[in-house]
Amino acid sequence: MDLLEREAVLQDLTGHLRAAAVGPGRLALVRGEAGIGKTSVVNRLAQLADPRIRILVGACDPLSAPRPFGPLTDLAPRLGRPVRTALSGALVGTCRPDEVFDALLADLTSYPSLLVVEDVHWADETTMDLLRYLARRLPGVPALVVATYRDDEIGRTHTVTALLGTLAGYPWVYRHDLAPLSRRAVARLARGHTVDAERLHQDSAGNPFIVTAMLNSPEEPIPATVREAVAGRLAGLSAAARGVVDVLAVLGRRVPLALLADLLPASEAALDDAVAGGIVRTDGQVAEFRHELTRQAVLESVPAACRLRVHRQVLAAMRSGPVAADDLALLADHAEGAGDPAAVLEYAPDAAAHAAASGAHREAAAQYARALRYADPLPLDRRASLLEGHSHACGLSGRLDEGIASRRTALELRRALGDRLREGEDLRRLSCWLWPLGLTAEAGRTGLEAVRVLEGLGPGRELARAYLNLCQLACYRHEETRVTTAYAEKAIALGERFGDAGVVVQARFHAAAADMLSNGSGWEECELAMSSAMAQDLPEDAGFLALAMCWFAALRRDAARTTAAVNRAEAYCLDHDLLSYLLCTRAWGSWGLLARGLWAQAADTAQGVLCHPGPPPVARALALTVLGLVRARQGKARAWPLLEQAAGSVDPGCLLDTGLGWEARVEAAWLGGDLDRVRTEAQRGLDALAERDHPWLSGPLACWVRRAGGTPRPVPAAGPYALELAGDWAGAAEQWDGLGCAYQAALVRLSGDAPALHQALAAFEALGARPVVARTRAVMRARGVRPIRRGPRAATLANPYGLTVREMDVLKLLHEGMSDAEIAARLYITRKTAGHHVGAVLAKLGVHSRQEAARKLHDPKR
Repeated sequence: MDLLEREAVLQDLTGHLRAAAVGPGRLALVRGEAGIGKTSVVNRLAQLADPRIRILVGACDPLSAPRPFGPLTDLAPRLGRPVRTALSGALVGTCRPDEVFDALLADLTSYPSLLVVEDVHWADETTMDLLRYLARRLPGVPALVVATYRDDEIGRTHTVTALLGTLAGYPWVYRHDLAPLSRRAVARLARGHTVDAERLHQDSAGNPFIVTAMLNSPEEPIPATVREAVAGRLAGLSAAARGVVDVLAVLGRRVPLALLADLLPASEAALDDAVAGGIVRTDGQVAEFRHELTRQAVLESVPAACRLRVHRQVLAAMRSGPVAADDLALLADHAEGAGDPAAVLEYAPDAAAHAAASGAHREAAAQYARALRYADPLPLDRRASLLEGHSHACGLSGRLDEGIASRRTALELRRALGDRLREGEDLRRLSCWLWPLGLTAEAGRTGLEAVRVLEGLGPGRELARAYLNLCQLACYRHEETRVTTAYAEKAIALGERFGDAGVVVQARFHAAAADMLSNGSGWEECELAMSSAMAQDLPEDAGFLALAMCWFAALRRDAARTTAAVNRAEAYCLDHDLLSYLLCTRAWGSWGLLARGLWAQAADTAQGVLCHPGPPPVARALALTVLGLVRARQGKARAWPLLEQAAGSVDPGCLLDTGLGWEARVEAAWLGGDLDRVRTEAQRGLDALAERDHPWLSGPLACWVRRAGGTPRPVPAAGPYALELAGDWAGAAEQWDGLGCAYQAALVRLSGDAPALHQALAAFEALGARPVVARTRAVMRARGVRPIRRGPRAATLANPYGLTVREMDVLKLLHEGMSDAEIAARLYITRKTAGHHVGAVLAKLGVHSRQEAARKLHDPKR
């Protein structure tokens, strides 16, 4: 596994080693919980060590009777004869321990060394005395001694605690803590795995061992390695401590100590033992497991009768007094564990509503699902309400299929009850979620049916939202601006009348967006509407509008605005647990990266969307299209299967509405040299757009027809497309440059003069666009333009080390700690080529290791 977020510790340790090798010596304490990566860090330190430094590694064992001098016995073969002789004598009783200490000190004094003693928390007394002896005398020894230990397993009376007290006054002793991995690091490790990185981080608490185990066994709720590790720890606890741990596992994540005391009087000593065993921790008020997966593993082993008894006890205790809103989820959990359906239905719906109001939509979905498991005896209207709540929470938390299934069932129940108002509302909400599911035609029909039902009931908030839905769909289908505006005006009138601020702000946004997409003006109005939604604390409306801004910026091919919009939307959606919106945002973010020429990053972001367990089909189609287009532009195989998967993920209307998916198919055909397919695909798109009003969709398709040697019919075209169709390649290229789209600018320059062709060729070569590089060279030969033999590029000449653009990319990835294989995957090159680039970087920088090279990135003076 990659050593992520360990660079600072490794840098400190390598610095200690360099300093200690020439004296005076040092002692480094590396500490952290089990599985945090202490062994990985010291192994990497050994790999980074100067070859002239002797590496000595020994470990303590978790034995009931630890071996005397256990670590020293492991590394004895690499020590001098005097040490081996003294050690042999000490083990049979013919030598005193201090003779071994003296012999080892003399040996270390004679040769620069790295001495590692792992797992000191399991050390025998002689090893502890050895560390005390060496620590006091290290200033006269050319050695770095590294001792690792689990700080979650040492209590007030542990021998390591006593050792630490002895070392406290030595200035040559350094302490290094290994912290859990951040969300970002866990997400990076999860790349290429179909997992929810956020949930992975939550369950593992960033522990590298648990993260790796879960990634290696994604089909297992609790990986066998984790289960076995937990079982091993439990086996070392006393019966009383095991009883406390079992009860804590049943009680949940954060257990008030007062509640634990009520259930298990006089349990303080047993709890201390459990804490010393590294299973749980306390902060004086609550007790909790270090990792949620550990709690689940323990819970799995608790006898069913014990679980039932504890759940019932806790449920009774918590119901005996006032119930706080924050306790509702816990009560619902204990009610289900206690086998009390009535209590589940009493608390789970309220817990779900509280979670939804707090923006915890995944928790809300889980609580609604819990209530629905026991809802069969309920009246139809209550069942329908639960289904509606479940549908809404699922839609926002990335479980669209479940959400739509619940909404369809709720709709049937409302019709059976004759509840026309709720029927209309369910139709409207169903229509809203059918669009991201890629079912745009059904979304339109359902939206119209919702308006028909609600118009028959007279004005109301529900009708306002139904008009808003039609306003949104008209905008997304790129219908004439007047259609979107008409629905927006109806929605605004009713929204203001009935006090629905969300309707008003969204309607104004979409009316402005329709004008922006068709006529070019309205971006500022969209920004204002989105900011208004955020200011009014309308998280669902604001999150949706922030996402829409990403889409519209991408449709306008504005790379800078897309980047800014994606950064803003991603932060907002993360803060408000809007997972469906977040995944769509990241999909549009991959388009923004593609437009900026950052193809490797674009593919990486798209792959991250696809690896998530539940991306909306629209997001999936966009991500697949990005991957397909990157492969096509780089001349790699299997681009078309990805584009076909994208088309199969959504209906044809959705593919056209999103715009970029259709254009990608045309470009891929052009890159493959299939000009007939270019003209056919582009013409199909133009025919479908005949009733639409979107110059940013029809313009590019017309340009592709022209580039393929055809003559497109007059269509609305925006910005650089209009200039290209008018024959002004220079003006179009200048606009593309202004939008931050170097690849598009280079495409336009293929129609230009000799300098333009040279400029286009340089851009394509820099991007690694092999098919179009070959095409550009062919165009130059046909026009009698000779390619210019280039020396080092300007970027290379400007670099203080003479690094090329690609070598700078490699250096940045080295700074991230990537291996050759990972660099190859990120840059879409072979592993062998990546190795050549790494070698060139090291040579130009004049360094001997990847770590030294990485440090040069931000500190050229090193």
